[in-house]
Amino acid sequence: MHALEMLEDVKVIAQKAGHAILEIYQHKDYEQFSKDDNSPVTTADYASNDVLMTELEELYPDIPIISEETAHVSLNARKNWQRYWLLDPMDGTQEFISRSGDFAVCIALVENGWPVMGIIYWPIKDSFYYAVAGHGAYKQTDKGITRLAVAHRQPDEPIRFAVSRVQKLTTLTQYLKSERPTEFIKLGSCSLKSCFVAEGKADCYLRVGPTGEWDTGAPHVIVEEAGGRILDSEFNGLSYNQRETFDNPDFMVLGEQSIGWRDIIKPHRTERDI
Repeated sequence: MHALEMLEDVKVIAQKAGHAILEIYQHKDYEQFSKDDNSPVTTADYASNDVLMTELEELYPDIPIISEETAHVSLNARKNWQRYWLLDPMDGTQEFISRSGDFAVCIALVENGWPVMGIIYWPIKDSFYYAVAGHGAYKQTDKGITRLAVAHRQPDEPIRFAVSRVQKLTTLTQYLKSERPTEFIKLGSCSLKSCFVAEGKADCYLRVGPTGEWDTGAPHVIVEEAGGRILDSEFNGLSYNQRETFDNPDFMVLGEQSIGWRDIIKPHRTERDI
């Protein structure tokens, strides 16, 4: 079955998972735990994961699943997978905890090592960002569906960077080398910042710090179908299902491709062992 034929059913599943999170969020009734890397995880993450795993396995029993919140499959067991789901049941757990509302459900379908469908559901806004490779990227709200496109910027206009609410700004600005004016837009989850680039509300998102392939899978196809690119911190392409670990390098989400990004951003090697 082509990804385009699966799109609407998977959007329904993403929304169900988002509603499971929202039910917990609204009642402020959850438990919080720490993972091995000291990052937070909550019962809302697990509730969303349960919905996604159950629904996807029922509809598509022949497609394996990789999720941030389940036991990870060894590279040897998955290296020959032609197709699999890549899930982040709740991107923005810290935003859930701080009650900013900037958290999202992310579902990607990866085929032959590359994301071909991405769905991001923002529960607080009851809105979707989604794309299928070769068929454009879209945003869906209660007002309808609009096609996404990165913003076109004039040379004298400031570059707008989507940035974290909690990360120190110097973590980002140390990698900027241009005299061009900049603006900073504070937002929550990794996926939503990427989507802001895709819809032209920001021009760039630099991610410095640990992430997994599930953080970029769904945004990757959305951003690229909107005319942007996601590259690692040395301006190389990302990869999927190629390593034993799912850890990403630092990466950048770039909007309009005519902008001289190499004149604005200093490449750097990720210091983590990935």
